[in-house]
Parts: sequence; C-alpha cells; structure tokens
Amino acid sequence: MNAIARMIGNRWTVCALLFFATTINYIDRQILSLLKPILDEQLHWTNAEFGLVNSAFQGAYGISLLGFGWFIDRFGTKIGYTVSIVAWSVAAMAHALVGSVGGFIWARVALGLGEGGNFPAAIKTVALWFPKKERALATSIFNSGTNVGAIVAPAIVPWMAFTWGWQSAFIAAGLAGFVWLFFWIPWFQLPEKMKGLTSQELSLIRSDEAAGISESSAKIPWGKLLGYRQTWAFIIPKLLTDPVWWFFLIWLPDFFKQTRGLDIKKSWVLLVIIYSIVTVLSIAGGWVTGHLAKMGWSMNRARKGGMLLFALCVVPILAVTGASDWGTVLLIGLAGAAHQAFSANLFTTVSDSFPKQAVASVIGIGGMAGAIGGMLFPIVTGILLDSYKATGNVAAGYGILFAFCAGAYLFSLLILQLLNPRLEPVHIKTA
Repeated sequence: MNAIARMIGNRWTVCALLFFATTINYIDRQILSLLKPILDEQLHWTNAEFGLVNSAFQGAYGISLLGFGWFIDRFGTKIGYTVSIVAWSVAAMAHALVGSVGGFIWARVALGLGEGGNFPAAIKTVALWFPKKERALATSIFNSGTNVGAIVAPAIVPWMAFTWGWQSAFIAAGLAGFVWLFFWIPWFQLPEKMKGLTSQELSLIRSDEAAGISESSAKIPWGKLLGYRQTWAFIIPKLLTDPVWWFFLIWLPDFFKQTRGLDIKKSWVLLVIIYSIVTVLSIAGGWVTGHLAKMGWSMNRARKGGMLLFALCVVPILAVTGASDWGTVLLIGLAGAAHQAFSANLFTTVSDSFPKQAVASVIGIGGMAGAIGGMLFPIVTGILLDSYKATGNVAAGYGILFAFCAGAYLFSLLILQLLNPRLEPVHIKTA
C-alpha cells in the first residue's frame, strides 16, 4: 500500500480503497437479482414476493444509513467502515444457509443493516482527504465501484451458481469483504496522522482552509440538521432518484427475460456491456463539473450545469421498450451513467454545504430517504408487473416504470435549485 501511495499519492490511494469497498458492496447487492431465474424454479415466488424481499433489504438499509451516519460522525470513518463491512460480509455469507422466501427476507434485512455504513463513511472520507475542487472527481471514481460491481457480478455469479451452486456466490462475496479489511485496518489514517504524507499533499488537502474556507467543529444534532433547507435539498432528490438505480440493479435481468426472452445465460453479456458503459461515462461525468470550475464557472454553476446535462441524458430511456436489444443496451447504459454522475454531484453538494463534522450524518439521513424510495419502488414494481403479466403485456408495465425513471432527475434538480439555489454553506448557530 505504501508503494502505491508513493506513486499516485495518499489521497488517491484512499480513493482506490473506497472504490474497492463500493465494488464489493454492489456485488453483494446484485447477486440475488442475478440468481432470480434459478431461485424462481426453487422457490416459485411471484414478482410481488421478490419485490418484498428486496423491499426488506431497503428498509433495513435505510435504518442502517441513519444509524451509521451518527456512528461515523461520532467514532470516525476507520471504525465505522470496519464495523459495516464485517456486518455485511457475515450477512452475505448467511444467504447460503436459507432456502425459503422468509429466510431470504431475514438475510436481506441483515445485509441491509450492515451495508448502511458504506456511503456515509466514503463521502466523509472524501471530505477529509480532498479539497472541494477534487471531491466530485474523487466521488465519481469511488462511486464507479457500483458500476464495476455490476459488471463483475453478471460475469461471475451465473458461472459460479451453475458450477458450484448458487450458495457459492454469496460465500465468495462475504469473503471478499474480509480481504478488503486486511488492507484498510492497518493502513488507513487521518491525513494529519498518515506516515509518508508529504507536506505538499497535506497543503493541497487543506487548501480550502488556507483560502479562508473555514469549518466549525461544533456537532450538529439530527433535529437541527432537519431545520436546514440544504439538508432537504439532498433528502428529496435522493428519495426520487435512488429507486431508479435500484430498479436497474434488481429488475434488468427479469426485464430481458420477460420482454426479450433472454435468460441469464444469454443476457449476462448485455448486462456486462451496460455497466461497462456506465463505468466509463460516469467517471467522465465527475470530471465535467471540475473542468467547468477550472474554466472559471462558480462551483454552484458548474455543479448544477453538469447535473442538468446528466438529467437530460436519462430522458431518452422513454424509448427503451421499443428499441432493439443493442439499442436497449445503449439507452440503459447512458441513463445509468447519467444517474451515477448525477448522484456523485448530489453527494458532493453535502460536503459543499456542510462542515465535515456533519457530512456523514446528512448523508445518512438522505440515504435513508433514498432507501425508503428504494423500499417502496420494488413493491410497486412487483405488483405492477404481476398485473400486466396477467394481461400478457409485461412490456407495457416496464414502459410505465421507465417513464418514471426518465423524469425523476429533472424534477430532482428543480427541487435542489429551489432549496439550495447558491449551494450556500450552513452557518452553525452555537449556543
């Protein structure tokens, strides 16, 4: 790790660790949806029951986000990340022990309770290790782990399931989390305590303070955080846009099977290509706002100008149900990349507006809102698809769902602009 840090810098090494943690996180999340065609034959569950299983995960994940947001602000990112990954790795392996709908509900609840620490810890780590001008790019890079996880999972999970049984995929994913901890625990420190950190890199990390952008050290309770409109400018867009990404992760294998007749043995290539597109374009999306800022745009104008571009890139997904297989791949790939770029900049608005001491808590609150949306959307999706399946027109049901996806980002950006028009920093009122 030290050799890598000397080559690329300590802060980008930290970013790489966050990237790999997020990759493992999203492999764990996607395994169940990839195994759905296999488990359909064993469990004989309906779309509504499958939606309920995923909703159970989202509900637990929302509670966990809120709890881990407080825990990480209280005890730090190193301890918070460690507790989170141990919990979710054990829960992932526990999936291999169940064989009923009820068993999968409890396993998903356990996984959700563990995974809530990932994003609060990662976003706070970026706030600690990067100046504001680099945070969107750093967030895009580690957040691209969600896409890499979505690429790796379709490539290996079906193969593992048909070779060693579906249980092997969950066991391997859990073990990967413990391997990551082998690097995280001995190496990670705060910048001021990191051995080998050069004075030049520390000065860059602290350049916001040098420019007079100071941050209070006062702790802000959750109740007070909810009194700031900047908090709601993050909460509401998360509530609206997170369900879209979960929809892609959970339902795309079923979409290809129900509307194109492609089972997982045939559709995995399409899924890998979709998330490969998402990975490349989403990182470019994080670069866009930083480039606009370097051109002289204000951070507010650069951030929201990029988000408007990304929101518009989702709109063509309206045509997905009538497109060819490869047209579908391109449309969903573009929309997925736009979601990730939009999400990375939305996350960064929190560290733009709040002091570092409150970042994880705000991320946790907003993440809980996103999880609530993600909890309700699979239930609605399952009921809707079952109703259209009864009429023999599942594609029409998917058309309604993709229409929601198309408009969610433009509406979210409007909410953000109304509630936080200038990305104003929160001025903490201390007693």
